[in-house]
Amino acid sequence: MISGLHTIVYAQDAARAREFLRDVLGLRWVDAGDGWLVFAAPPTEVAVHPTDAASSGRAELYLMCDDVTTTVAALTAKGVEFTSPVADRGWGLVTSLRVPGAGEIGLYEPRHPTAL
Repeated sequence: MISGLHTIVYAQDAARAREFLRDVLGLRWVDAGDGWLVFAAPPTEVAVHPTDAASSGRAELYLMCDDVTTTVAALTAKGVEFTSPVADRGWGLVTSLRVPGAGEIGLYEPRHPTAL
């Protein structure tokens, strides 16, 4: 049956995005050939949120952490650019960060039970 989850991040500058995931976030990786890095993701969960027909099928990527304040401080010290302040959404504390060459992804501290 299902043996894993493969997520694709499309990047205008894939080399810079890969360097960020490898060197700044410290994700484990393998070279799938010719410098094509594939990264191990932390434990993952998938949520399905209701939306309208135009947005159906769209996906978002969020990194999860236990303490968003500490994580933001540690990543900021590594030069990570945060594109929004931490906001309390009730279900969690949320912010966004820039992946060089690949746009933005979310970072959040969940305040709900997780599947992990």
